[in-house]
Amino acid sequence: MNSAVIANIFRFLLLLAVQIIIFNNMNFLGYISPYPYILFIILYPVNGNKSGLLAASFLLGLFMDLFSNSCGFHTTACIILAYYRPYLFKFAFGLSYEYQTIKMNDVLTPERFTFLLLSVFIHHITLFTLEAFKFTLILEILLRTLLSSVFTLILCIIIIYLTKPNRR
Repeated sequence: MNSAVIANIFRFLLLLAVQIIIFNNMNFLGYISPYPYILFIILYPVNGNKSGLLAASFLLGLFMDLFSNSCGFHTTACIILAYYRPYLFKFAFGLSYEYQTIKMNDVLTPERFTFLLLSVFIHHITLFTLEAFKFTLILEILLRTLLSSVFTLILCIIIIYLTKPNRR
């Protein structure tokens, strides 16, 4: 195994453990629930194996569902995020994103922020829509999505910069 695979496995296990142990027990004001475990999908290498990403996203969501007692909501949201990830890259970085070396832990540019924001929003709107599954609760879904997305986005940016490798 090469170092990229080992780093992805370590990131998968660490983010899943931190989400289950710490962030699953947080719920602010009944509307804000942080889900920084999606950083695994966001930080997956751009030129990485796409079917491997879908399989890993399925496992990530499945473990989250098992530990959160949800009925496949996290699995569905993770797979949808992993599926739309190339389109989000194309939207945020332009048509030639595959030929660039995009590192999410570099300086936060408008392109990186747009990618992070859209990724978090797509995951959260899918998750909260599946949880409520009633059209009459659309305002609550939008409120939970907005507040949780802002909080998760802030946490993701903090985690990315805390784990950023030092350059000397």
